[in-house]
Amino acid sequence: MRNPIDRLTAGLPRGWRVTLDWLFTIVGAILIVLAIKQWVINPYRIPSSSMEPTLHCARGVDQGCEAHFSDRVLACRICYDIWSPKRGDIVVFNTPPQAKADCGSGGVFVKRLIGLPGETWQEKDGYVYIDGKQLNEPYIRPDRRDTQTLPAQTIPNGQYFMMGDNRNGSCDSRRWGTVPRKNLIGKVIATYWPPLRISIQ
Repeated sequence: MRNPIDRLTAGLPRGWRVTLDWLFTIVGAILIVLAIKQWVINPYRIPSSSMEPTLHCARGVDQGCEAHFSDRVLACRICYDIWSPKRGDIVVFNTPPQAKADCGSGGVFVKRLIGLPGETWQEKDGYVYIDGKQLNEPYIRPDRRDTQTLPAQTIPNGQYFMMGDNRNGSCDSRRWGTVPRKNLIGKVIATYWPPLRISIQ
């Protein structure tokens, strides 16, 4: 059986039929890519040093960057429709309005999920405590740890506490508060660029 495009173009000269077939194919491919980008997986570039050394930014962007090129990552947009966010996930999210006032920029950030709804978060001398127990954070390098002590706070229901791995250079939930569930765009699942940094998270 002929496909629908052949049936629609049956009365046209062969050249027109071939041209229209190619156009439909190209437009269809573009729509599929856009649909995947919108609802399944989306690429992001790491713009700052807040996640160093886990995710690199390019030297010249700010003083804390360790690489010549910024990491490019893939965020799974449907993952949190399938399962709940977990502590330790690296998450792409839309910042609360206060982030722009406190950090000088807002929009889309990439941070690590540290605190879950209903938990009590606290920082003592640069170490994070969840419900009074020190959190094991092997992804924090000693020279990237800060020395802050901040009072305990309970994370509201439906909210998440985000922090960068570069604690000395991260403007995060310590400054602008927790992130509502609706603001989470997706979980970072892979680094795909540059080639030597390709990895699965």
